[in-house]
Amino acid sequence: MDASRYHQTYAQWRTDPEGFWREAAEAIDWIETPKAVFDGAQGVYGRWFPDGVCNTCYNALDRHVEAGRGQQAALIYDSPVTGQKITYTYGRMLSEVQILGAILTDFGIRKGDTVIIYMPMVPEAVFAMLACARIGAVHSVVFGGFAPKELATRIDDCKPKLILSASCGIEGQRVIAYKPLLDEAIGLAAHKPDNCMILQRPQCEARLTDGRDHDWRKTWEHAVHYAKTSDCVPVKATDPLYILYTSGTTGIPKGVVRDNGGHMVALKWSMKNLYNIDPGEVWWCASDIGWVVGHSYIVYGPLLHGATSVMYEGKPVGTPDAGAFWRVISDHNAVALFTAPTAFRAIRKEDPDAKLLKQYELKKFRALFLAGERADPPTIEWAEEVLGVPVIDHWWQTETGWCIAGNPMGLGLLPVKHGSATVPMPGYQIDVVDEACKPVPANKIGSIVIKLPMPPGAFPTLWQNDERFKDAYLAEFPGYYKTADAGYKDDDGYVFVMGRTDDIINVAGHRLSTGGMEEVLASHKDVAECAVLGVRDQLKGEVPCGFIVLKAGVERDPAIIEKEIVQLVRDKIGPVAAFKLVITVARLPKTRSGKILRGTMKKIADGDQWSMPATIDDPAVLGEIGDALKGHGVGSGG
Repeated sequence: MDASRYHQTYAQWRTDPEGFWREAAEAIDWIETPKAVFDGAQGVYGRWFPDGVCNTCYNALDRHVEAGRGQQAALIYDSPVTGQKITYTYGRMLSEVQILGAILTDFGIRKGDTVIIYMPMVPEAVFAMLACARIGAVHSVVFGGFAPKELATRIDDCKPKLILSASCGIEGQRVIAYKPLLDEAIGLAAHKPDNCMILQRPQCEARLTDGRDHDWRKTWEHAVHYAKTSDCVPVKATDPLYILYTSGTTGIPKGVVRDNGGHMVALKWSMKNLYNIDPGEVWWCASDIGWVVGHSYIVYGPLLHGATSVMYEGKPVGTPDAGAFWRVISDHNAVALFTAPTAFRAIRKEDPDAKLLKQYELKKFRALFLAGERADPPTIEWAEEVLGVPVIDHWWQTETGWCIAGNPMGLGLLPVKHGSATVPMPGYQIDVVDEACKPVPANKIGSIVIKLPMPPGAFPTLWQNDERFKDAYLAEFPGYYKTADAGYKDDDGYVFVMGRTDDIINVAGHRLSTGGMEEVLASHKDVAECAVLGVRDQLKGEVPCGFIVLKAGVERDPAIIEKEIVQLVRDKIGPVAAFKLVITVARLPKTRSGKILRGTMKKIADGDQWSMPATIDDPAVLGEIGDALKGHGVGSGG
């Protein structure tokens, strides 16, 4: 432990948090340097760099070009599904973004306006994010292929003037047409965007709607012909950069807001101190820009730092095989990879002896970072064995925007404990408390909370909804942010995140609400009661399992109803839910007050040890649930 500078750095933050972040902020180019580091009177819990003025796009592109690094690679687009590999220099990226910024301005987009980006993993999506940042617009990326109803709720919440989309996305071997989904979403939404710009892809061209839809490339060529360009618009450090929606327990998505100033400071600090990346090195984050990991570490973090970022349109297996990740690392000389544990579980399942790895040379590769869900020790051990480099699990959330707890490679690695995300990053005081908000002893599981104020980079509120922000995150544990994760700290202060405390489940790194799925199940005409819980899955971490109780008098075959419900969830929430298992039961286990005992059901389904809850109404029901699960090949059977 003594070799790491972590303890000294963390103590420096604890002793003088404002001094710590003032020094970190010197790595950012400010239009007006902030005099105040933190103002506790602003916002819900205070705001960082409240009097600073800046522009995120300038820091990501212009300043590197002005420093003479315009010929350095900024973004490498690698798409095995289309056979394309394109390298964009910082100079070319800047030119692309300047033109797109001018196009957005021609569409009437001004500082503070919102733009939805509903696109696949193509460079134009990154240009769109940066172009919004350039002109001070607020972007909201919605994962490409999301179901129309989900997209419609986001349109109604953030009210975009413009939607940027593409004709299709490519998911492994499947081509998914986006335009029909977009059209249906706009039809469902009360708010209607003024315009849509559609990137036509040759795999599936779309029919454009007259008056509303504009062909991306034709619009682009027109702007180039007239030599249109755009300058960076000064924004306050506290102005929103983007909105990213995360599942809400009520089924209504929560619009996580990210500001400009604190976001830049935190991500820039993390690139060297946590990930140990130097400017000019090739870094690969195998995520999607629809998720926070893609925002922070495909786009903003590496570009703010002056690194080269790989953007991959493919899968860990099947495009073409389980050697895809090794091929990308080898082709581009990546020094580090950041992905979800799911990806490595899939690779291990297809190629357990890592035979495909022998085809490639990972000459410069020095670290694997995992996040998005809990990394199970067997997966970490396998990756350590086959790669021979540090495998670093770290923990963060959409809301925080960057790492809460990790093993800071740039400060010198701490000893690894499998199953632990290691230690809190500067900015985060992590406590584990009971229901009364009292600290629990080391090694005892409780609710993981973060002492306010949240650090730079974390969300200051939800989009135009301070009250919901307070209710959802701050009310339950006064003075703390509720992570809604459960876990413990050991005697060395290492953080172990064991699972969610509410009804959000992690399916292959995607946070999904079981409550939202239950709403879909309950909408079926034959269903009287239902429950959805996350069942442990070797590949995806968790998969949802639905239980239904049919209405009295229903005489239809339960197997047919179960199939209808699986399709219903696919239609309403999308394939990302991985919802395939519905079990019809006579009744659900409940407390005497009528609360469904989901936690106990989950333990039975996972084959874990469980004890009879003291508050249960009828103990025999749990035996019935166990038998039903056993009949479907799930769990221990009680």
